[in-house]
Amino acid sequence: MSRRLKLHSILCGILDCPERGKECRAYFQPPASVSMKYPAIVYALNGKDKRHADDRVYLSSNRYSVTVIDSNPDSDIVDKVSELPMCRFNTAYTKDNLNHTVYEIYY
Repeated sequence: MSRRLKLHSILCGILDCPERGKECRAYFQPPASVSMKYPAIVYALNGKDKRHADDRVYLSSNRYSVTVIDSNPDSDIVDKVSELPMCRFNTAYTKDNLNHTVYEIYY
C-alpha cells in the first residue's frame, strides 16, 4: 500500500467515514466538479522532502497540504489532525461560512 493510501486511511478514520464510495469525505486533489459533504478533509501533494548523504537520497518524505473543512469552528477533527505525527499548522480561514484549517503533513 502506498504512503498516500495509508494517509487516506488515517484521515478516513479521523472522519469516521468509509475509505471509498459516495460516503467518503476525505478527498485527494478533488476536481471542481466534485460535490463535497462536510465535515471533510481535502489533501494534496505539496512537495517532497529529501535528505542526502554520500551523494544519495537516504530519506524521502512526501509533504501534503491537509485542509479540514467544517461549519463548526471548534471541530474536534481539527484537534485530531493536529495530533498526527509530522503535522504542522499552516493557516486558518473562513470561506462560504465554512471554517478551513490547513496543515502540512510529512508522510
